[in-house]
Amino acid sequence: MAHDLDRALTGISGILVTPYDASGEIAPDRLAPILDRALGAGMHMPVVNGNTGEFYALTTDEACAMVREVVALVDGRAPVLGGVGRGIRDACRLARASADAGAAALMVHQPPDPFVSPRGTVDYLEAVSDAAGGLPIMLYLRNDAIGTGAIADLCALRGVKGVKWATPNPLRLAEAKAACDASITWVGGLAEVWAPAFYAVGARGFTSGLINLWPERSLAIHAALEAGDYAKANALIDGMKAFEEIRAEELNGTNVTGVKAALAAMGRDCGPTRPPSAWPLTEAQDAKMRAFLAASDLLSEPG
Repeated sequence: MAHDLDRALTGISGILVTPYDASGEIAPDRLAPILDRALGAGMHMPVVNGNTGEFYALTTDEACAMVREVVALVDGRAPVLGGVGRGIRDACRLARASADAGAAALMVHQPPDPFVSPRGTVDYLEAVSDAAGGLPIMLYLRNDAIGTGAIADLCALRGVKGVKWATPNPLRLAEAKAACDASITWVGGLAEVWAPAFYAVGARGFTSGLINLWPERSLAIHAALEAGDYAKANALIDGMKAFEEIRAEELNGTNVTGVKAALAAMGRDCGPTRPPSAWPLTEAQDAKMRAFLAASDLLSEPG
């Protein structure tokens, strides 16, 4: 089934968790009910091997397996965005595996190496693109310190289709957008809470971890922003802020913890997170999460 990739990219990029079984091995089948609900609600693009998927805690073998399994579980219902990154050889291997699995595009994590140069990142992206046979690329930008000029250089590379902007700097986003070709798609990469600010300077769509447990709320926020109804969007966001506040604690070390704890409380256990992520939630965090789930009528959801 053919999908409109441009439309999907400006929708909700649902960053899927990576489930583990009782022995700590990946258990992608546990995503089936999560995907069914999210896609049924209208999620535009599932994302595998994103940060909410604990990408940096997975081996490259596990990441390759996850993209194959997620594409199979989605079964043509939506285009899948496959995250790739780490060292260049791992990134290229995962890019090839993602293309072979049937991913519609790649999300390239910003290289975390302590010695990263903007021109070296150009070489990195070119190698990843070649390995994936020219699949469209979304840059996942978490650090805008490389500067607007370097961002424009990256966006000018063959195959780069857009940027998931994950730095809390809307003004720098507006500046980068103005410096790049109009064909580049700019997506809010800091979930629902930051989406209105990014929309205000020209981004469209946003990433979401909430999609794992409450896709209907994510879709309602997206619809409000697309209609230009910021008051409604902000009111809807206020109703899920507690969830994001928990995820932002401990230097964001509870980011995935919050999602997996919520899923477990809803009867959709996807296992713990792997260190160095925090696990489990503290008593205070857990109480706040359960209050949020109860107030949102999510604890009554079927397992």
